[in-house]
Amino acid sequence: MRISNKNRAISYKRLFFLVSIIIALGALVLFLLDLTLYGIAAVGVFSLWYLYFHVADYQFIEYSDEDGKITLRFFKAVSFGSKSYHSIEFPQNILQNAHFENSVFGKLSDITFIVRTKRGIAEYPSVSLSAVPFDERKKMQESLFKILHR
Repeated sequence: MRISNKNRAISYKRLFFLVSIIIALGALVLFLLDLTLYGIAAVGVFSLWYLYFHVADYQFIEYSDEDGKITLRFFKAVSFGSKSYHSIEFPQNILQNAHFENSVFGKLSDITFIVRTKRGIAEYPSVSLSAVPFDERKKMQESLFKILHR
């Protein structure tokens, strides 16, 4: 099974930058009109907007469990500067557990892979699934639990 949220991640990125530009231009106009207090308020609104996207941690996700291995490629959808691409790839037979953590009424979700290695149990860092639609998260969860219970 393959899951990709490319279109959704792109729409989140566009939304973030579009609203950020509107807020920045609004703040600039307020400062130019000598409405400093309102300009500072607009900067505060931008800070909250940025904080929301930072906490939500929307990421581009590409998941595959084909060919006897699990592959998860991901990077932040909203970032300043160069993108930091990451990938997790391991054979299906070493998967020990896949822990899904939901918060904020299921809107924010993370996955953590726990695998068996020659030296014991290892845990990959958590990956945010917030930008993945709920039904695709369920499909991923069902697929991983099928692999675990073989």
